[in-house]
Amino acid sequence: MIDFQERVKGVLLSTALGDALGAPVEKLSYAEIKEKYGRVESLHTKWYKDDLSSDESLGKSRGNGIVTDDTLMTLALCNVYQIEKRHLDAYDMANEFAKEIAFRKVYIPEFDRETMLIERLFYPEKHIFLRNVLANCDPREGGYGNMINCGAAMYIAPIGIVNAGNPKGAYDEAISFAMAHQASYGLEAAGVLAACVSKAFEQDTTIEEIVEVAIHYAKDGTKAAIKAITDLAKELRRNNASIDEVVASFHNCLENFSPMKNDVHRKMEKLGIPSNHYTPSRLWSIEELPIALGFIVYNNGEFYKTIYDGINSGRDTDSIGVMIGVILGAMYGSSAITDEDIETLEAANHLDFNKLTNSFSEVAKNIISSDIHNMEKVKKILR
Repeated sequence: MIDFQERVKGVLLSTALGDALGAPVEKLSYAEIKEKYGRVESLHTKWYKDDLSSDESLGKSRGNGIVTDDTLMTLALCNVYQIEKRHLDAYDMANEFAKEIAFRKVYIPEFDRETMLIERLFYPEKHIFLRNVLANCDPREGGYGNMINCGAAMYIAPIGIVNAGNPKGAYDEAISFAMAHQASYGLEAAGVLAACVSKAFEQDTTIEEIVEVAIHYAKDGTKAAIKAITDLAKELRRNNASIDEVVASFHNCLENFSPMKNDVHRKMEKLGIPSNHYTPSRLWSIEELPIALGFIVYNNGEFYKTIYDGINSGRDTDSIGVMIGVILGAMYGSSAITDEDIETLEAANHLDFNKLTNSFSEVAKNIISSDIHNMEKVKKILR
């Protein structure tokens, strides 16, 4: 049996692993990755921007196990739980989480220095500070006006952990917390991924059951996209489709739910040209979560192959790697990750995963135990 603490460590390690594997090729298309790298299957991968000008890399470094904001925000959320020691909502995003990203220094491996995490964040994640701190909004309205993306889903896994075995609780808490950051299908993806992580903590759970949970709790375009991609993945697996066929099929399917395709770069030439990129919709979905679940189904949950397929499929490769990683890391625990990869991740990012796991898992256990205790009280009056 895989115990709770090992599963927590599996989630945290797999967050960093998927993030660091995908980071050097983020925003490249599947064809570009294939042309430049063949196939990425190592943390020791050169960032494609290393050969570009310093202006284009913005002074950052990637490759050799370096993680991005996906991992750093996940750890920031763990810190908030350790401070509050209870379930969270939008007001905690506006308070302690805002302090984590804007007022408390942390080591940023891409910069190789300590600074505020907000200096590294992308614009939709800076929105947390703009809306909740500077604009002093009701935190439950904090996500309004933000660019819709996967930014909340990419760090939401700790909410799945503190609701282990309770997917509905995980979904509800993720929505309640992340509504201070995201809206529309960006918010929806956070709730669904938290539910998947929660389900993955159950002993002997299956890939099929995790997908069922995702489809059950997902709404609107997110629900339709996950169902379409996972159904397609089953068919592709039955037909022994090649990775070329799988990626092409997934991306063709996603065109029904996302308008961007490979057009993920932001250039001056796009200004003034109207588009539906990143705008709210009940019909659309982020791409990362359906893609992650699709590769999990296609590979029947095989740990490394699923992450490798996901980060080689192009576009938002680091977040796809993270979303695959947190689900499978919860299922299989830390033993799924090689000692070599763990050593690389710890050295590159100045992290101690044993220490991180011990402190966060203890808090998570206490929150879950309190929930169980409260339910026992209710059981007495039901008899």
